Amino acid sequence: MPSAIIPVFYAISEDFAPYAAVSIKSLTSNADSNDHYQVIILHQGLSDQTKASLSALSTPNVAVRFKALTQSLSAIQNQHQNFLRADFFTLTIFYRLFIADMFPQFEKAIYIDSDTVIPGNLANLYELPLANNLIGAAPDHSIEHVPPMVDYITNALGLPANEYINSGVLLLNLTKLREEHFSQRFLKFLQTYQFDCIAPDQDYLNTMCHGRIRYLDEVWDAMPKDPQYAPVKNPQLIHYNLFYKPWYFDHIMYGHYFWQYADQTSYKDMLHQQLNDYTTAQRDADRAKLTTLMTKAGQLPDTPTTFKKVAATGVPIRV
Repeated sequence: MPSAIIPVFYAISEDFAPYAAVSIKSLTSNADSNDHYQVIILHQGLSDQTKASLSALSTPNVAVRFKALTQSLSAIQNQHQNFLRADFFTLTIFYRLFIADMFPQFEKAIYIDSDTVIPGNLANLYELPLANNLIGAAPDHSIEHVPPMVDYITNALGLPANEYINSGVLLLNLTKLREEHFSQRFLKFLQTYQFDCIAPDQDYLNTMCHGRIRYLDEVWDAMPKDPQYAPVKNPQLIHYNLFYKPWYFDHIMYGHYFWQYADQTSYKDMLHQQLNDYTTAQRDADRAKLTTLMTKAGQLPDTPTTFKKVAATGVPIRV
């Protein structure tokens, strides 16, 4: 059993609060009463009503807290001499990369995207040793059968496609990330090269951490796939990645897990209504966005500045 508080981070906007509520409800439902968690919700500004709804999910051993990004991001900018030329929005995209700097009191933490449910005991993930690795994450098996993504990972990022990780669930070695000045290195790359990416924070994590990643079992980041592929047995954490959202589409793989916990939250009626109201045109638009994303993936290896091309000049990308 962990001997101290288990820090768990989410980063959300107001629109994603209902899904975060479902994820937190699943966490509390499956947490061992002997383990104690601090759920820290990083945000750009949440309404008092939303904060109250999320706070109400606290239990005797799971405390829900909030941290406004505006204050913290200002501190990061000052600390790094304003290396980042971009605006507040860009910082929020990459927010998980700064957790180590912003929370020096923690040696280790878990980061989870809000579009998740946790049918397993999250302490079992936290207990996994990281040794000298910077992060723990699961390989993104959802891209294995998508040729444009395999091409992008291999020829733009310069990585083996089967070692490309999904950043929606991260076990963070905060001590090592601070020791390696990870965020400063990231900001320097962002300022110098401005890489065009499919999944910006995820692609930086993949390229910079490669060689120092503990690869997690897929049960800790089980992502829905098309029906012809088999689901993961006994998933411990489910991540409704990309457009596989059970609140928009019926018959999503692992969808019943979502509704099991959604129906125990104050957002129950709203989420069911959202599914009922989502139109065919909106679903078609989502599918079109995925097609556009894949087209971009196929084009990026031929652009002048890629991680692979920069690394080939002798610039050390990996930490």
